[in-house]
Amino acid sequence: MPYEEAKRFKNEGNLRSYYEEALQESRQFREDYKKRKGVIQSSEMPLEKCRQGILRHVVNEKMNTRECCLDIYQQILSPAGRSGKHRHMSEEVFFVLEGRGYDLHWDVSFDCKEEYVWDWEKDPKRFEWEEGDFVYIPPFSIHQHFNGNPQKPARIISATSRIVKKIGFDWLDQIEDAPEGER
Repeated sequence: MPYEEAKRFKNEGNLRSYYEEALQESRQFREDYKKRKGVIQSSEMPLEKCRQGILRHVVNEKMNTRECCLDIYQQILSPAGRSGKHRHMSEEVFFVLEGRGYDLHWDVSFDCKEEYVWDWEKDPKRFEWEEGDFVYIPPFSIHQHFNGNPQKPARIISATSRIVKKIGFDWLDQIEDAPEGER
């Protein structure tokens, strides 16, 4: 009995060509990759008014760029404005290009003894930011951006990793929409 699996290993009744297909797909990817954009001009960065707010996409999976791991966008917050409130499995980082404001983060806690049980803090943590600051948002934390200046807009540039989505955690939830004036 110890080597019975070896007989099944050589069973030719269930042959596949996954490896050969992977080699062909890799060759095709490299050919297609050469045609992708390595420089994105400002005029090629699409503007989007969506439930999260006003975004200018610098790099997005749908933009056919050579960047395969990150999605990057610039977000504009009008004076005293705010973004939508959302969460996603990828961590997020942003850099404040202009203005000042704050973020609210509801961090996640979970238990995975028998099944995943997700819960978020009832009271958010508040993080003040201003021009030149870098802000880190942990994975799956609910978060929202607020412009603290009633006279001037704020701009941030935000980055998230697509890798987390590709490994099976394509979890994006919009908790609250940005106000109409912010989208």
